[in-house]
Amino acid sequence: MGDKPIVHVPITKVRGSHTALQQDVREDIASCHSIGMAPSQEIQLDLAAGVDFDFARLERNFCTSSSCGVCGKTSLEAVETAVSCPLALDGPGMEAATIHQLPDHLRAAQSVFDKTGGLHASALFEHTGSLVDIREDVGRHNALDKLIGAQLLAGKLPLSDKLLLVSGRASFELVQKALMAGIAIMVAVGAPSSLAVELARRSHMTLVGFVRAGQFNIYSGPWRIRGSSVNEVESTT
Repeated sequence: MGDKPIVHVPITKVRGSHTALQQDVREDIASCHSIGMAPSQEIQLDLAAGVDFDFARLERNFCTSSSCGVCGKTSLEAVETAVSCPLALDGPGMEAATIHQLPDHLRAAQSVFDKTGGLHASALFEHTGSLVDIREDVGRHNALDKLIGAQLLAGKLPLSDKLLLVSGRASFELVQKALMAGIAIMVAVGAPSSLAVELARRSHMTLVGFVRAGQFNIYSGPWRIRGSSVNEVESTT
């Protein structure tokens, strides 16, 4: 940030500035007025004039990794951030039949995965099921950072009219990032963590997991999903 280093994050070498932008959003820092990739692959974020920035809020006990953003924090209270885009309870709904189709649409759009077999993906969809954007990365958290960062650059936040699909499980940190971007429906191919479910319920997010074989589970916000073949989960362990 200016001349002061904030964090080192290993990412797949595509659209690093998008990752930095989402890091900026998720930590609730003021907007940046310039973004550039230096020859050393460092990203510099310059704050707008008059911004009061507290470096201590981002302080970690070690350099971060391409994982979650929780490691190095000293408490769950320090991890959970204020939601900048509160979700409307009467937002657009989605057909269950459309959700069943999303994993196939995601896999078909994973061009880098086709070459490597080893990348995660995050994708935005319209509530009709049409793909809006997709990002891939060796770190699943980085993939979502890139996706939201690209939407921020395009001036599309909040993403209250979009659905998020992630290729793996739904962790607490991914749910939190989605909430910071104003996403009301999050779908995961795998399982959610108990902390992710608790956060989704407190925030009135619709959280869906285990989308496979014509079925899925709804862990929070069932009122946004229309149709059959739905398993609503009352509690998690």
